[in-house]
Amino acid sequence: MALYHDRGVVLRTYKLGEADRIVVFLTRGHGKVRAVAKGVRKTKSRFGGRLEPASHVDLLFYEGRSDLDIVSQAETVDHFRRLRDDLDRLGRAIALLEAADQLALEREANARLYDMLVGALRALADQDAPLVVPGFLLKALALEGFRPHVESCVACGSGGPLVSWAFEEGGLRCATHRQGPAVSADVVVVLQDMLGGRLGAALAETRGPVVSEVDHLVVRAFEHHLERRLRSAGALHRG
Repeated sequence: MALYHDRGVVLRTYKLGEADRIVVFLTRGHGKVRAVAKGVRKTKSRFGGRLEPASHVDLLFYEGRSDLDIVSQAETVDHFRRLRDDLDRLGRAIALLEAADQLALEREANARLYDMLVGALRALADQDAPLVVPGFLLKALALEGFRPHVESCVACGSGGPLVSWAFEEGGLRCATHRQGPAVSADVVVVLQDMLGGRLGAALAETRGPVVSEVDHLVVRAFEHHLERRLRSAGALHRG
């Protein structure tokens, strides 16, 4: 079996047999990889603790004969302990992992998605900014070729005021052509900051009603693109 090296983020794990786990990674060079980590559920495992969801690890794989490879080595790059010690941050991290898992393709490298996920996890570990996840989801939509149009009305091109989000058309609408759920003026500013290269300004937003509205709208837009629900979305709306 051939060996190959890569870096990856653990998206999820599930049990296999008595002592093994199947670990799903988003890797930088090989896309989504499913691999068996042998013996990691034993107390004496060499690297079981390094293969928990949200772990960022340096990996050595044996290429398997089936769709499952084998983890030979795993060394921690980022342990993200702050995420594991804080339930709110952990919930947001899980939402990031689920979104990346839905977008990543088996064995198809997507270095930009990988870099975005690592960057979002690092930002979340550094500061408990409530809009890290919506920012990631919007950037992910843009990466997929579905960047929401938030600068002007998608129906007429008017600069505003923009008052609603037409998910089917992928953008905001003015008062004359209102369609879809309402969007407040403060949320329009946050969306424009997120997609206009001013993510730092957007992440500084902490007002509860604005944060909640952005969360709900962005998750709905992302789910509309996926055509399925994000199971972890409820974690974004605590408190």
